Amino acid sequence: MPDGYYRLDRMIESTARHGAEVRCCGICLDARGIPEEHLAKGSHRSALEELAEWTLWADQVITF
Repeated sequence: MPDGYYRLDRMIESTARHGAEVRCCGICLDARGIPEEHLAKGSHRSALEELAEWTLWADQVITF
């Protein structure tokens, strides 16, 4: 991969290894034709409702 490009899969996997729960918006996945089996290790498909609940609950939110 050329310099200057992020390896999102590595970022997500590292975040999950450090104990973070990683969820991906199902609507966004569907819009891009990405099936759950193609998600980075440690991440899971979620619903917009769950992501909204987490955002309200969390002290900090990280987005990629």
